[in-house]
Amino acid sequence: MRNDVLPVIHNVSSVQRLVDTARVVVSLGLPTLIATKVYGAAAQSGVPEVFRLLLKERRGFVVLPELKDAVEAYAPDSVLLIDRENASEQLGLDDLGRLKGRVMVVLNGSDAPFSPQELSLGKPVYIRGLMSRAGAVAEGALVLYGLVVLSRQQSSGNT
Repeated sequence: MRNDVLPVIHNVSSVQRLVDTARVVVSLGLPTLIATKVYGAAAQSGVPEVFRLLLKERRGFVVLPELKDAVEAYAPDSVLLIDRENASEQLGLDDLGRLKGRVMVVLNGSDAPFSPQELSLGKPVYIRGLMSRAGAVAEGALVLYGLVVLSRQQSSGNT
């Protein structure tokens, strides 16, 4: 289980998006999902459902009011904001597998872009090869796979 990858779903109101993100976290063997700025149906119904799902899988679930709270609490070495519109760099899956240290991956759970204050908390990047926004769950699955599975293969020399 890789403890240095910190998945965050930010600004989410969709129960299904929150639940699907939790399933990706479980499927990749990550120990914790962090949710920030959860509101609406996701706050009312999604948080208890995800908590139950992750508890059954012996995983952690942390809900914080704002993204800056997660960055301050976890103090990652790098923060990747998955954001097609503001991306300063396009990363391939092989690039993700080479990242070192504690990496916080922030998925935008809303159709609204990250705010300037949120963008200042990390580095906006996107996935090389995607022609348009794929959505938080798909983007999260790709990026987290690159960080977890490919880094494991590269460290064992099985690429």
